[in-house]
Amino acid sequence: MELLRGVYQAAKKDGTVYYRSSITFHGKHISLGSYPDCIQANEAYRDAGEILAGKQGDINDPNPFSSSCLSFEKQIVLMNFRDNQYYIKTPIYLKKKYFLYYLSPDYVLTFDADDLFYYSNHKIMQRGGHLFVSDFGMQVNILSRYGIKNYGVAGKDYRFVNGDPTDFRYRNIEIITRYHGVDRIMDHGLPRYQARIHINGDYIIGRYDTETEAAAAYNKAAAYLKEKGCTKNFPKNYLPDLDAITYASLYNKIRISPAIRKLTFT
Repeated sequence: MELLRGVYQAAKKDGTVYYRSSITFHGKHISLGSYPDCIQANEAYRDAGEILAGKQGDINDPNPFSSSCLSFEKQIVLMNFRDNQYYIKTPIYLKKKYFLYYLSPDYVLTFDADDLFYYSNHKIMQRGGHLFVSDFGMQVNILSRYGIKNYGVAGKDYRFVNGDPTDFRYRNIEIITRYHGVDRIMDHGLPRYQARIHINGDYIIGRYDTETEAAAAYNKAAAYLKEKGCTKNFPKNYLPDLDAITYASLYNKIRISPAIRKLTFT
C-alpha cells in the first residue's frame, strides 16, 4: 500500500512494520532504502527527486551531500545517473577515462575506466586499513588486481608514483617486489635483489642480480629447510615467465647462504 508519494509499507517476518522508498527516473525504478517511519521515507523520496532534477547534489561542490535521509552512497548513485545517464548500483561517479569510487564523503578512490565493470558489480569494503571486495564468497584485497601480494607494504613492495594512496590507476602503481622474501636493494650504488626467509627472525639467503634469481633462491632455501625438518609452511614463488627446463637450470645453479645450510631442527 502506497501512503505518501514514493513510500510503501512493508513488514518483516516477525510482523514489524517498516517503510520502503523508491523513485523512477528515465524509466529506471530505483530503490532508495528502508525507513522506520513514512515521514523519513517520504523525505528520502523528495531529496532523491531534488537530486535527479539538478536542484541539489553537485559532485564538484566541497560537500555535495545534503540529504539527511538518503545515504551518501545513494546520493552518488543518483548524481551519477543524472549527470552521466548510466545507472550503477555501487557509489561510482564517472569521469572522462576514469571514475571515482566513494567509500565515504571524505575517502574517494580513483580507478581507470578499464576497472568499471568489475567495481560496478563488486562493492569495496574497508577493514583494518585494507580494502577488499567479496568475490565468490572470499575477501579479495583490491591490490591483488595489480599483482601485489596480500602482505605487500606500500613504499617497500609497491608505491604510488604520484604519492596519492587513493589513486589506483594502473600508471600510478609501481610494483617494487613481486615475490615472497625478495627485496630490491642498492648494493654499491647498483640495484640488486636480496632474498631472505623468516624462521625465528630473518635469515639472508643471498643477493642476486635479478629478481627471478632471488625468487628461485627463496624457493630453494624453503625446500632445503623442509628437508632438514622445519615444519613452517613457506609460500612458494611461481615464476610464470620461465618454462620448466629454464627454471630447473636456474634452481640448480643458484647458491644459498651457508648460514641457511647450518640450521638444524629437532
